[in-house]
Amino acid sequence: MSNTYFEIIRPGINTTVQDEGRNHMYHLGIAVSGAIDQRNYKLSNKIVNNDLSEAVIEFAYQGPLLKLKEGKINFSITGDVLFKIIRKNLRVEDGVCYKNYILEDEEQIDIISTKNTVYGYLSVNGGFELEKVWNSYSTNTKANVGSNNGKKYSLEDKIFVKNSSLQKNKETKINYNQVSDNIIRVIKGTNFDFFSREAQNIFFKQGFLVTKLSDRMGIRLSGHKLENTVSTNIKSEGLVRGVIQVPADGNPIIMLSDHGTIGGYPKIGVIISADLDRVGQFTPGSIINFKEVSLEEAQNIFKAYTEDTNKYLNECN
Repeated sequence: MSNTYFEIIRPGINTTVQDEGRNHMYHLGIAVSGAIDQRNYKLSNKIVNNDLSEAVIEFAYQGPLLKLKEGKINFSITGDVLFKIIRKNLRVEDGVCYKNYILEDEEQIDIISTKNTVYGYLSVNGGFELEKVWNSYSTNTKANVGSNNGKKYSLEDKIFVKNSSLQKNKETKINYNQVSDNIIRVIKGTNFDFFSREAQNIFFKQGFLVTKLSDRMGIRLSGHKLENTVSTNIKSEGLVRGVIQVPADGNPIIMLSDHGTIGGYPKIGVIISADLDRVGQFTPGSIINFKEVSLEEAQNIFKAYTEDTNKYLNECN
């Protein structure tokens, strides 16, 4: 085991370990989990020359304050994040996202906050010293599943870093700007016809407010209530990330990475895969507008999204 670790001086609001998630356990009621923003997760690993599936630290809103102990690392932070680096001589350096830095023993990373988004990502060259649970490092704090005993980090914890050769200590930077568009594209859900014609029109023509009742499980929206003319409850069915359920109160709920695997609320729509990273980053108070696309359009958009992601990843080569 490596002797290099982060001492947690401030844990942050919701600091957890995440990776691609565990996609093979839906049938057992285990959510996929994984990074909310998969593109930023992969970019953070690529910048420090990691395998794209290496575990990272995901933080929300206020991030952690970390002091490095007994080692030297190469790290990067991705997202829309305000952070500073506190050097051994107490010189404070303003951090730049999508760029790698060398951090030495007793130096600190102060992840002050995300800015116009919710989640950010910290990766280190070589990765963190962790154990997989069901073939994934991802943490689901609602179910206590994953690294760090399924819990978010606290003051009592240490985050150990694998022995790193600092094989990529040259400066690497990606010129990436997050899209701020609030139009989220969806395919009609399996219960779309449960809703009145007026509700269907409202869903695609009116904005919905992101409420404070939002976390890694899902986002509760408010706005014009969606009238269900058939049944506000159905036999529980399987759910996927991005599905939009509508309970009896008429306010939609978007399912995110730690969502339950089944549910009995009617489903009015499903967010396309290419927009999942973006929707998970909407802060409370944001307005979301839904736009209908066909399955074929969704496939073409995802192809373009994948090509765009690869373009950014290739900037590090």
